[in-house]
Amino acid sequence: MEKTTKVLCNKCKRELPMKRNIVLEDFIEVNKNWGYFSKKDGKTYSFVLCEECSDKLMESFLIPPRIVDTTELL
Repeated sequence: MEKTTKVLCNKCKRELPMKRNIVLEDFIEVNKNWGYFSKKDGKTYSFVLCEECSDKLMESFLIPPRIVDTTELL
């Protein structure tokens, strides 16, 4: 029996489409271990953003992210 793991966007709660345990849409996954000099010492935050939600987030940045064309996709 195949084990199915859902991938949900933490912002919009949309379930990303999957087939045979492969996510058919790209997303951002963040795993941040907070350390010294933060108010979150010793905590790890993990979340997923779908492409649409990550676009909306980046549109709100006062300094836009650096974007570089990648010629080889793995």
